[in-house]
Amino acid sequence: MLSLLNARFAVGSWLAPRSTLASAFHLFCTPMPGARIRARQAETGGARLGELAFGRERIATYTWGDPQRQPTVLLVHGWSSFGLRFLPWVEPLCRAGYAVVTFDQPAHGRSSGRRATLPMFAEAARRVADSLGPLAAIVGHSLGGAAAAIAMANGLQAERVILLAPAADPFDAARRFGGMVGLAQFLSRRLFDEYQELTAHDIRDLHAQATAPRIARPGLIVHDLEDTDVPWCEGERYARYWPQATLLSTTGLGHHRVTIAPETLDASLRFLRGEAVGQRVVSTRELPFGLC
Repeated sequence: MLSLLNARFAVGSWLAPRSTLASAFHLFCTPMPGARIRARQAETGGARLGELAFGRERIATYTWGDPQRQPTVLLVHGWSSFGLRFLPWVEPLCRAGYAVVTFDQPAHGRSSGRRATLPMFAEAARRVADSLGPLAAIVGHSLGGAAAAIAMANGLQAERVILLAPAADPFDAARRFGGMVGLAQFLSRRLFDEYQELTAHDIRDLHAQATAPRIARPGLIVHDLEDTDVPWCEGERYARYWPQATLLSTTGLGHHRVTIAPETLDASLRFLRGEAVGQRVVSTRELPFGLC
């Protein structure tokens, strides 16, 4: 199937670039269908299931504890994933005295919709957070990490932030996607053209170097050195541009296992208790993007 897709986009890049670019962007914004099946089959761990309006769509929510009486942690999943992917976090957080809330992003899991974008991820996180009040912490993985950072930079209230393997650069994500599906490189660079025209969003405003300096809260970034989905350097970029953030680098966990690894949970709980975790990253002119 992937070889046929590669051939279609490779040929279309040259014979019909405009329509091929539009098709590629629609595919780029469409989650893998298997995520819905996994979400609906996943154990809920005793969560209270709820729904939240999100424009014409509905966001599925999962709650443990009482957010009205307890400090609350909001968990934000990544692309083609679902909220219950964070189930290993629930018991440790509840034992530590927190209420826990997660949700399925638009077009993911039990939520409605067919397509999603990074700004939609960020807005959905903000809507869920607004329904809860100020948070003790927000935790985001991969694209959910980028969404959490964008939401925090735009006013979401949380005392602490944990980003797990966060995506820092939409243009690099487009380049990786283009390579996977066979889209010509010159079109991969233009993947967001139509989106920017329709929404008046400047994609550059979503980069880590644009959002991280505006987050005036302590942050912990956990990223694996062997991550082949979102390179470690993207997590490092958040830490470099975020004055109150530290970086914890792991080895051998990759992109997905880092989310639920015992060492990640242990480090995160220590960070939430106010302990020093990870290392402060200081930029130099020799690094990409220069001084922060």
